[in-house]
Amino acid sequence: MTGNPYLSVQALTKYIKRKFDADPHLRNVFVKGELSNVKNHPSGHIYFTLKDDKSRIQSAMFRTSATGLKFRPENGMNVLITGDVTIYESSGQYQLYVQTMQPDGIGALYLAYEQLKESLGKEGLFDTRWKSPLPVFPHTVGVVTAQSGAAIQDICSTIERRYPLAEIILFPAIVQGQQAAPSIVQAIRQADGHGSIDVLIVGRGGGSIEDLWAFNEESVARAIFSCRIPIISAVGHETDTTIADFVSDRRAPTPTAAAEMAVPAREDLLERILDRKRAIYGALSHQIKNERKRLITLQTSYPLQFPERLYRPFTERLIGFEGRLERSGQEIPSRRFSDLQRLSGMLSSYSPNRRIKDGHRNTTVLTERLSRAANQDIRIRWDRLFSSVRMLKALNPLTLMERGYSIVYQNGTVANSVTTMEVGTTIQIRLQDGIAEAKVHSIITNDGEEI
Repeated sequence: MTGNPYLSVQALTKYIKRKFDADPHLRNVFVKGELSNVKNHPSGHIYFTLKDDKSRIQSAMFRTSATGLKFRPENGMNVLITGDVTIYESSGQYQLYVQTMQPDGIGALYLAYEQLKESLGKEGLFDTRWKSPLPVFPHTVGVVTAQSGAAIQDICSTIERRYPLAEIILFPAIVQGQQAAPSIVQAIRQADGHGSIDVLIVGRGGGSIEDLWAFNEESVARAIFSCRIPIISAVGHETDTTIADFVSDRRAPTPTAAAEMAVPAREDLLERILDRKRAIYGALSHQIKNERKRLITLQTSYPLQFPERLYRPFTERLIGFEGRLERSGQEIPSRRFSDLQRLSGMLSSYSPNRRIKDGHRNTTVLTERLSRAANQDIRIRWDRLFSSVRMLKALNPLTLMERGYSIVYQNGTVANSVTTMEVGTTIQIRLQDGIAEAKVHSIITNDGEEI
């Protein structure tokens, strides 16, 4: 039993907590519900239970987040919350650590946001399989944002600092107000049809949810999804999340971060080049050193120091082959002459007349054998024929009738049992020389019983 890997409760709880903390789906989750058991701790932390009609979860909002609240949380209040889900190790229960909280009473925009998010999510617009990779070394970076604003300035300054080889093309758009969504859609389509844009940044600076609402419009989401260019969404600040963030190929927390994501850093590229250069020099140096060692080893090797010893066995074999060839040149003509004399003697002793006599004698012998075999086969076949005739004669019904037997027919078929007959029935009796008709007067079985 001591060999089994039993865990302590603390170790198991820590393991489960790490699983919760590593799950990206438990980071920055959006939850709405009703507050209950609200406790405002003197330290500034707020502890409460967030519930609905079927479930509840223990929650905590620490002082650093609670100080930004514009209202006082109370029991029974419906709220909209963002936060992280993790394990509280002391009790082993999972809890929601709240980062932001807003009353649910202002929720028309939030409700529309959630409904559109759910609808587009079911269609698959957020699936990772549709996400395109960003180019490593883009030649042209497109930007869809306001022509005058901090976002375009931050993007341009960042790209010029990090990767001045890239060209920046602005596709100006209205990013706030009722005309913002159509303007953004038009700018995205214009960039998509340009033909030379490698990566496209779509976004604006921070603001309220009303200011950023154009990036939550369905038309903008579908325009981003349909665009063939990899798109980086850079809307608002790090805590702002829009539908455009989910549909885009990448999400950046700020426009500056989007520019950093779109192009590589010149310093990093130079460092990578230097690393590759050092690696190549090191590999070549190591290879040259190894080849030099191999050269020295070959130069000091035994075969190169004494080359005549290397091919001496082959010289000896060549001399042996030459001797064998010379002996064969003398022996073969002599042997062929002896064979010729022997064949000449055989031909002289084997005349055509002798061959004819031998053939005639063989023909006579074969003819006699064939005659004997044919006569024997005829006798065997005659014997088989006579045996078959005797057997057919013995089995012939007419032969049995010559001995006094007869065959009884009833209604044209052979009657072979008295059970098929009845008194008064007319029967036919087949004799040797004809047929006689008779009528049954009585029927008696072999047991003497009358039917």
